[in-house]
Amino acid sequence: MPKIQLLDGKQIPFAKSISGFELTKKISKSLEKTALIMEVNGELKDLSHEIIKDSKVKIITSKDKEGLEVIRHDAAHIMAMAVQELYPGTQVTIGPVIENGFYYDFARKEPFTSDDLDNIEKKMSEIIDRDVKTRREVWKRDKAISHFKKIGEKYKAEIIESIPKNEELSVYHHGDTWHDLCRGPHLASSGKIGKAFKLTKVSGAYWRGDSNNEMLQRIYGTCWSTKKDLEDYLHRLEEAEKRDHRKLGKEMDLFHFREESPGAVFWHEKGWLLFQRLVEYMRAKQRLAGYKEINTPELLDKTLWEKSGHWDKFGEHMFTSETPDEKTFAVKPMNCPGCVQVFNQGLKSYRDLPLKLSEFGKVHRYEPSGALHGLLRVRAFTQDDAHIFCTEDQITEESLSVTNLILRIYKDLGFENVVLKYSDRPEKRVGDDSVWDKSEAALLAAIKQSKLEYTINKGEGAFYGPKIEFVLRDAIGRDWQCGTLQVDLNLPGRLGATYVAKDGSKKVPVMLHRALFGSLERFIGILIENYAGKLPFWLSPAQAVVCPIAEENNDYVKKLFEDLFKEGIKCEMDLRNEKINYKVREHSLAKVPYIIVCGKKEVKENTVTVRKLGSDKQEIVKREDLIKNMLASNKLPLN
Repeated sequence: MPKIQLLDGKQIPFAKSISGFELTKKISKSLEKTALIMEVNGELKDLSHEIIKDSKVKIITSKDKEGLEVIRHDAAHIMAMAVQELYPGTQVTIGPVIENGFYYDFARKEPFTSDDLDNIEKKMSEIIDRDVKTRREVWKRDKAISHFKKIGEKYKAEIIESIPKNEELSVYHHGDTWHDLCRGPHLASSGKIGKAFKLTKVSGAYWRGDSNNEMLQRIYGTCWSTKKDLEDYLHRLEEAEKRDHRKLGKEMDLFHFREESPGAVFWHEKGWLLFQRLVEYMRAKQRLAGYKEINTPELLDKTLWEKSGHWDKFGEHMFTSETPDEKTFAVKPMNCPGCVQVFNQGLKSYRDLPLKLSEFGKVHRYEPSGALHGLLRVRAFTQDDAHIFCTEDQITEESLSVTNLILRIYKDLGFENVVLKYSDRPEKRVGDDSVWDKSEAALLAAIKQSKLEYTINKGEGAFYGPKIEFVLRDAIGRDWQCGTLQVDLNLPGRLGATYVAKDGSKKVPVMLHRALFGSLERFIGILIENYAGKLPFWLSPAQAVVCPIAEENNDYVKKLFEDLFKEGIKCEMDLRNEKINYKVREHSLAKVPYIIVCGKKEVKENTVTVRKLGSDKQEIVKREDLIKNMLASNKLPLN
């Protein structure tokens, strides 16, 4: 006689076992229509699942995150079903839910085309309209392997052979004939998926991600609870394509990449000006916040990385070099050990703490070539690192200080929609629980004071301490994980860092790892896409261009250029023998904030005609007013 406790605390006793279908019907008719799956004692189950003992049950609908995920999971199955109905002989392999959608990998000799995607979409709609029922069966291992081999699904048989022997094997049937190995759960029928889906692209993918294996074809799709959500997402994709930093970087002449150095940026003059301006801003903000900037070597002996623990945990991502005297050096993948060596120089007292050491350190990490993506995923990048050495009692205050600094910087750069992710102690960890208690309380206090939305990732902290991740939402609704704050109870001790406490004893400091952007290269990519290339005036790498209407106006243009240059405005002259409309179009495409035109009238009246980026209107202003306005806009936002 199971007793069911619902989400609102209400308890309903039943005389016998009850399925999810029966339970939703008992609760309400509206819930019976909207229910997709259920959570029973923390585990997701099909609605057909029989509840036989006292349980806590949550009914999942499309409004829940888990509900949307199961809709996407079913859409993946129905896509695979459609593919095999249209193209017999195609093998299905793996088809998971991913962010915003799903994919499935297929083994087929002929490549899928855009026309094929259209046909598959139509077939999926047909299957959804047929509302085929879903049925779950548990199979024995040998039966499952034999069955999938018999029907020519060798990849599926290989997956089963790799599953631990004690794990239950479930097979889901959609309709009378199509079925697939799957843990589930799934919707009751295909009609529950709805029509808010679209197949987006085809790409290649190695079987099980191993380049030594066969190349498969991966079809991606997106799926949502409503057609409006789908339309909004497709609009974001369209906007993202327009804002692609690689495309804008070329138009703005900022950077490029080459095969000779994959994952490393070749900065052009304007791109490097942008990079340096961002560093200048960060440097000023950090000095005001009490940071001391250092710089440490890019090459460090292997023994230091072994001592720090990075060699064992991170060695496969490190670039190494052997010298003629048979020593092994590693190009640093992170700045932390080098920073501790700076702290270790000279005796430190409790009076010196907190000691805030910042570094714009160039680091190198091996990323698979297939994962590289413009500025957003590189092998060589600059971390805006800082390491704060403090006492246990200072963790709270310093965590609050870092959090407030990060939020102010994001606001200066146009990001006010920030979400925090907090991760506490994992099962395997170092350090005393008493210090973990202080560290976790400090980070939570910092989060709560920010009054921002936050989530808790239970047990997902680093083995050396809890952490906060700062997630930005950009102009088109995409989330970017950027800044981090981590409490380290491990590395200072491993590398011999100590300070003299008030009682004269030597103690190991706590170290706070702090990154504001994470990677300057990646953050510049995010900035370009957030602003669609139209960066704030103070940050723009090409703030103005001065164009004469005719050659006779060149001297006036040159003098104006010199005046702007002396005032620190990043300005160019365009003296080419081209029509003024051509120049305006070209510099607008390059996202120059001010296009300044000078003709006979302007020379006579000591004025300029200004067209600001994004506006079709022209404005005539006095030269001195132009310079005054530009200087006001060019100040670093240091308030």
